[in-house]
Amino acid sequence: MPILAKILLGPVLLAQGKWLRKTALRLPEAAGPRSGLETPDQPVSAEPLRLLVVGDSSAAGVGVEHQEQALAQPLARHLAMRSGRPVSWQLVAKSGVNSLEALDLLARHEIGPASVLVVALGVNDVTSQLSPRSYVANLRRLCGQLMEQAGVEHIVLTGLPPLHTLPAAPQPLRWYLGQCARRLDRALRAWIAEDPALAYCSLQWALPHEMAIDKFHPGHGQYAQWAKMSAEIIETGFLRHQPVTESV
Repeated sequence: MPILAKILLGPVLLAQGKWLRKTALRLPEAAGPRSGLETPDQPVSAEPLRLLVVGDSSAAGVGVEHQEQALAQPLARHLAMRSGRPVSWQLVAKSGVNSLEALDLLARHEIGPASVLVVALGVNDVTSQLSPRSYVANLRRLCGQLMEQAGVEHIVLTGLPPLHTLPAAPQPLRWYLGQCARRLDRALRAWIAEDPALAYCSLQWALPHEMAIDKFHPGHGQYAQWAKMSAEIIETGFLRHQPVTESV
């Protein structure tokens, strides 16, 4: 359907896409450190959990002012409290990158060791019109590279947001982006179902009136919910059955 729609609605979609790029409010990435250490109030383990977050503008915190309000740092804080372990975290993210460009982004950064990886990529794959096959292939390559390079063992892949409700985009562009996002999301979930090292975090609960002022990126409450959900997935799905090293 998206291919047929692109053919039939091509001129309208092209015009609306140009209008959206021209009129969209450009918000900066969240300020603040992109690595750090979060510690629990009552530690039960001295061994730190190492977290790496990789992604696009949403991972970079566009829509909020500081990393304390974004994804990576609150996620590390939730994990520290849930697990009783210190969490060493690193964020590698840039506005506008798709799954292929994220590979180049990683090559330009020094990546520390990490046992848990959270990936937030996909919206720019929709706008770049990457196919579901290419999208998943790029994510496979990215995850495989980080498993080898950083020692990643567990991976949470964030699903596509509900672009069919995106308030910044007019119709029929909004509908078309939503259809493309659903195709990528289905392919992502099919891949995740094949591998127990992977987990899926849905963003389909996100409501348009809770978005940032640009009507495109997550708002404060959405980032908070995303971080909390990701921490729960990591703790219950990956960490709960691991032995805990007692502090000495």
